[in-house]
Amino acid sequence: MVQRQFPRPTEILDLMKFKKPELNGKKRRLDGALTIYDLQRIAKRRTPKAAFDYTDGSAEGELSLSRARQAFEDIEFHPSILRDVSMVDTRAQIFGGESAMPFGIAPTGFTRLMQTEGEIAGAGAAAAAGIPFTLSTLGTTSIEDVKATNPNGRNWFQLYVMRQREISYGLVERAAAAGFDTLMFTVDTPVAGARLRDARNGFSIPPQLSLGTIANAIPRPWWWWDFLTTQKLEFASLSSTGGTVGELLDSAMDPSISFEDLDVIRSMWPGKLVVKGVQNLEDSKKLVDLGVDGIILSNHGGRQLDRAPIPFHLLPEVAREVGHHTEIAIDTGIMNGADIVASIAMGAKFTLVGRAYLYGLMAGGREGVDRMIAILSDQIVRTMKLLEVKTLDELTPAHVTQLQRLIPRGK
Repeated sequence: MVQRQFPRPTEILDLMKFKKPELNGKKRRLDGALTIYDLQRIAKRRTPKAAFDYTDGSAEGELSLSRARQAFEDIEFHPSILRDVSMVDTRAQIFGGESAMPFGIAPTGFTRLMQTEGEIAGAGAAAAAGIPFTLSTLGTTSIEDVKATNPNGRNWFQLYVMRQREISYGLVERAAAAGFDTLMFTVDTPVAGARLRDARNGFSIPPQLSLGTIANAIPRPWWWWDFLTTQKLEFASLSSTGGTVGELLDSAMDPSISFEDLDVIRSMWPGKLVVKGVQNLEDSKKLVDLGVDGIILSNHGGRQLDRAPIPFHLLPEVAREVGHHTEIAIDTGIMNGADIVASIAMGAKFTLVGRAYLYGLMAGGREGVDRMIAILSDQIVRTMKLLEVKTLDELTPAHVTQLQRLIPRGK
C-alpha cells in the first residue's frame, strides 16, 4: 500500500517555483519563439496583411516554395557515435572571407515596408553575429548607411541589371567605393513573377489605403505609427514609384539581359563576383568556365517561376560536377538550422536566409533579427553535435539521405 500524508507548505514551495514575469512585451514575445515558424506566426499577428503576404507569399500557386520547404523535411540524417563533440566549430569560409555561421542574410527588397528598421536592423544583427549581410538593389536603405551600420563586417550587394544600365552601373560603383566585398549578379528576374497575393491585396509602393487595408490596420496601430513617423521610404534604384511590386519590377527589369552584361559588370567590380539564380547543371558549368567566383542555386524563393527546380535537389549533382572548381551557395526554403547543416553536407559551402530574416524583423525589429539568428545558430550547433561532427568540413553526403517524394516519370 502507498503511504500518503498531507503535504507541508514548505514542501510544496520547494516543488513549485514561480517564474519571474517578463514585463517587456517584445522580449516576452521573442523569448517564446523557439522556431522560425514561431517568428512567422508573431510576424503575421503584428504586420498588416499586404506587407506580411508580400514576404510570406511566392508566385502563382506557390508550389516552388512549398516544394523547397518540403524537400528539407524529406531528409534522413545518419549520425556517427562516440565522438567528442563537446565543442563544435561553425565557421565557414566563403567568397574570400569568413562567416561565424554557415548562413548569411539574403537580399530582400522593400524591406522597410515590412518593419521600419529594415536593413539597418539586418545589417546590425549580422555585424553582431559575425555573418554577411546582403543589400538588395531594391533595398530601402542606402549602400552608405548599411556600411555605416556594419563598418567592419562583411557586406554584400545584390545587383539587378536594369533597363537604365547607368542606374545599375552607378550602384556597382557605390558598392565598390563603400568596401562591399561580394557582388551577387542576379539572373532569374527578366520579368516579375505573378505574385498573386500582392495582386489580391492591392499591394503597392507606396501603400494605398482602402476599406480593407484600414480594417486590417485597426488592430495593428504600431505598424502604421512606425511607418508614418519615421524616415520617408526611399529606394536607391527607383527614381519613381506608384504601382504594384510586379509593375515596378517589370518597368525596371530588362528581359534582354545576357552574358555580355555579366562581362561588363565583371570588368567594373573589384571584389568577388557570384551569380545568383542558377537552376541547372549546364549553366553552372558555363559559369565555372567563365571564371565566376561562385554560384548561388536559387529559384528566388519561389517568387519568380512557379514549379521551378528545387535548389536542394539540384545541389548534389552540381556539387559533384563543379564543386571542386567554384564555391556553391544555396537559398530557398530554409526554415531550420538542420536545413543548413543538410545543405553543407550535400555540397554547399554556404546558405542564405531571406524569409526567416524578415519574419524576425516583423516580429521584433532588430531584436527579432537577433532572435532569428540565435534560433538558427542553436539548431545548427545542436544538429552538428547530434550528428557527432566537430566542423563543417566533416559533413559529407553520407550524413544525409534525400527521401524521394517527387520522382520524374520516364519519357
